[in-house]
Amino acid sequence: MRSISSLLMAFVTFAALAAPESVTVSNLNVERSESTLLVSMDLDATGVKVKSDREIKYMPVITDGVNRAELPTVTVAGRNRYIQNLRHSSVQAPSVITRPGSVVAYSASVPYQQWMQESRLMLLADECDCGLIAGVATEQPLTDIDFVERKFTPTFVFVTPPAELAKTRSVKGSAYIDFPVGQTAIRPDYRRNPEELAKIRSTIGVVKDDPDSRITSVSIVGYASPEGSYAANERLAQGRAASLAEYVRSLYTLDSGVMHTSSVAENWEGLRDYVAHSSLPDTTALLAVIDDSSLAPDAREWRLKKNFPKEYAFLLADVYPGLRRSDYTVDYVIRSFVTVQEIKEVMATAPQKLSLNEIYVVANSLDPESDAYREAFELAVRMFPNDPVANLNMASIALGRDELNAAQAYLAKAGDSPRATYARGVLAAKRADYPTAVRLLNAAASQGIPEATDALGQLRLMKVID
Repeated sequence: MRSISSLLMAFVTFAALAAPESVTVSNLNVERSESTLLVSMDLDATGVKVKSDREIKYMPVITDGVNRAELPTVTVAGRNRYIQNLRHSSVQAPSVITRPGSVVAYSASVPYQQWMQESRLMLLADECDCGLIAGVATEQPLTDIDFVERKFTPTFVFVTPPAELAKTRSVKGSAYIDFPVGQTAIRPDYRRNPEELAKIRSTIGVVKDDPDSRITSVSIVGYASPEGSYAANERLAQGRAASLAEYVRSLYTLDSGVMHTSSVAENWEGLRDYVAHSSLPDTTALLAVIDDSSLAPDAREWRLKKNFPKEYAFLLADVYPGLRRSDYTVDYVIRSFVTVQEIKEVMATAPQKLSLNEIYVVANSLDPESDAYREAFELAVRMFPNDPVANLNMASIALGRDELNAAQAYLAKAGDSPRATYARGVLAAKRADYPTAVRLLNAAASQGIPEATDALGQLRLMKVID
């Protein structure tokens, strides 16, 4: 079997051929080096009958129907003719003269020419002393010669991402607002509140001030820590979330129904996450109490305080403050961009505003051989790292450039569509894993991917698969 890139040296073999009362050809071999074409074969004249004063000349010829190259002849001569030829030196090397009943180990070479890459080897026989002339001599085809260098060049058709009806986006954050004990009103200048409130203003302000975006929802979830009574913590969590929402309303004009608040009275989930990843002693025992849903929250907190006084004191001082937080989510929509030029401008300044389809529109306008074309698909997979279409298209780019490890990484996120199966089949073929390639390409072909059928045909022509 040949590899995907054809070898510089190629071989053609042919089984024994025979014509009535003619030489039998066996062990035929045609090979090519960079500058020479070599033909070797056994010419068996055992069955040839020639009168004593007659001879039969055989001449191998390479032709493509227009061009031809003649190789040295083999003369099978009767007894008297053989002696005459030897006496007069009528047959000069590299041509050969022999007697009937012998086998000639024939070998000859000619300078290789480009037209020979697709040609035919013939054996001309002059059995009437009429000359080795086309149309007069008997022509016996020996074999077709094929030295065309065949490379695996699969076709890639990039998948058009569906257009987003609404480009919805979200930005999230957490603020750790300090409140005086038992209070719910926000004091903007209290302790670390200036920087925490600045984070919220920055998040909302960037979206609110963007002419291409419209806020559809601002959600605030207030959390209290587990110390104290559950009822008191519930009141604090609700009140503090409401206060933060009111603070936001005082800064921005938002559409009615945009603001939403909710609360978590006691942030046991956050406490559990900290303990599970900590190096505290008795972590397992602490988690058993935290996870004991049969206990009411107040009983759970009391048991932690009673059974683990040292750890509880640490948690109360160093961990509980971080559990008192407000999570906020800003949902917004971005307008669509229509023209290629407009999309290009956004790509250069704020690519996060684009949909996958919009990036594809720009890519489709570029020269597929250009760096900009590849960069557009790279941007798509960077902006949408887990999107199957973005990863599949980028895998096709990588496969086209023989970046096989990169292609494998992209294909891991490309889903299981027929085109993804096709791309995985191409990857297997490029890695010379032909059994896998055949299985995947056949599967893709059966699912209606015509490029898979073409790829299989290429592999068969290259003789790497049956």
